[in-house]
Amino acid sequence: MIYLNQASNTYTVKPYTITAIIDSALCVGAGGSSGSLADKPIVRNSEGNLLIPGSQIKGRVRHECEKILRGLGWEISESPNAGKMVIRTNNAPAKFARDEYKIPGYENTYHCLISQIFGDPVLPSRAIFDDLVCTEEPENLAEVLRPGVTINRRRRIAEEKKLYFLETSPVNAKLQFKGEIHIQPSLTPERPDYAKVLILAGLRQIYALGGSKSAGLGWLHWELDELENELENINVAEVWQFLAKGEIK
Repeated sequence: MIYLNQASNTYTVKPYTITAIIDSALCVGAGGSSGSLADKPIVRNSEGNLLIPGSQIKGRVRHECEKILRGLGWEISESPNAGKMVIRTNNAPAKFARDEYKIPGYENTYHCLISQIFGDPVLPSRAIFDDLVCTEEPENLAEVLRPGVTINRRRRIAEEKKLYFLETSPVNAKLQFKGEIHIQPSLTPERPDYAKVLILAGLRQIYALGGSKSAGLGWLHWELDELENELENINVAEVWQFLAKGEIK
């Protein structure tokens, strides 16, 4: 049996606070929720606070980081296909047989640079994203319902009896959603640790979250002071020099 109070911590993970400020209105739906007239209520925590799930933030950041590294010429495993995310060394394509994809303790597999940060079916994630919770008290936020109708794309008309309602946050209220990112130390300390640099770059590429983004919902900007200040203690030029080693053809 494992007792958590007896587990020893060999290192501490410094959390970095991030803040998303909603410029329009947010629509992060909670399918199957009750207690609202909306067909798709907005997601809340147990205390009724609006939130953006950490899993959504992590998925979007991973996607943006994949685009950056592919642009730099790195081979990235095919997420979210579990069978193609772990590359076995005995039948690995030549493009994956690189020293940068080797991790101590995982001699039988290669792991792309993205998997080394966000994890895969074999390698645990270094980056843990908390939910972003709205700082405004729930009783101060009125319920906002946004009507919509299903469109028949073939006939180019509205479907009959297909009216629905989305619940959103108040419009143009500049609501702040705060949370933390926990980044564990690198498994390969002999190489430049690119995790924080890449995560910051990925966050800066996210301009909207949630549903109905094309209709103007979920547009936001970020406050990332803690991550930006952390980069002052890192040789960022060395990190980008390492990332520029991708083989662009």
